[in-house]
Amino acid sequence: MTSILRDSRTWWATVKQDPAAFRHWLQQQHRGEVTAAGRIEQLRDAFAPASDPTQRRARRLLTVIASQERRHAAWVADLLRARGVTPSTAHAEERYWARTLPGIETLATGCAVGAHAERMRLARIEAIASDPGAPDDVRTTFERILRDERFHERAFR
Repeated sequence: MTSILRDSRTWWATVKQDPAAFRHWLQQQHRGEVTAAGRIEQLRDAFAPASDPTQRRARRLLTVIASQERRHAAWVADLLRARGVTPSTAHAEERYWARTLPGIETLATGCAVGAHAERMRLARIEAIASDPGAPDDVRTTFERILRDERFHERAFR
């Protein structure tokens, strides 16, 4: 984890200094949060249907996580608008999901994919949230997102 965090800090130091890269990254972040919410709801509906009382806890957790991802999307959209950028979900990145979605055959495999996706993002979010040189609104927003994303990663595991 230490090398991942170091690499994330290096990445962040570069992105925050380049206004175009920063806006592009924020736009990607917004798209990721929006699409994550939808994918989590699809996972919930496929493998933890409301009609199955044995999946009640899983359904509730997935519903909470999807709701939090939507809230994150709204927060990031606010950051974009504050910078004069109209939030958009067009052209969402699909590299990770194109490889992993076909392997989801159970709630367990879906949660494993979700845990891995959350883990990959945590180091970058931690780098941003812990950077006193980050724009105040961005750091504050990502501090709030970080708490939820840690919960998501644990819940998916």
